[in-house]
Amino acid sequence: MKNKDFDSMNIDELWSLHEQVTSTLARKIGQEKAKLEERLRRLQNSDNTISPDRPRRAYPKVHPKYQNPKNPAEKWSGRGKRPHWVQAQLKAGKRLEHFLIAR
Repeated sequence: MKNKDFDSMNIDELWSLHEQVTSTLARKIGQEKAKLEERLRRLQNSDNTISPDRPRRAYPKVHPKYQNPKNPAEKWSGRGKRPHWVQAQLKAGKRLEHFLIAR
């Protein structure tokens, strides 16, 4: 509807239109809320949720792959953030292959 249509309506017609819009909005908001609550309920009951009650999956032990030549007690598996000794050696021009542990 255009503004001209509203201007030509009397107060009773405008009030009736206001009540229709209000009731329609309330009904549609209620329906949408019910859909969202049902969706939330399904998500909460899903078996795929991560909960603190579930034990963590057992991961296999990762053996060290690299060893510090200056301190053999310092080892790194190659996963995660690089240790400081690896970063320092790489900055000095060495390559990661220099620190591989022989198997």
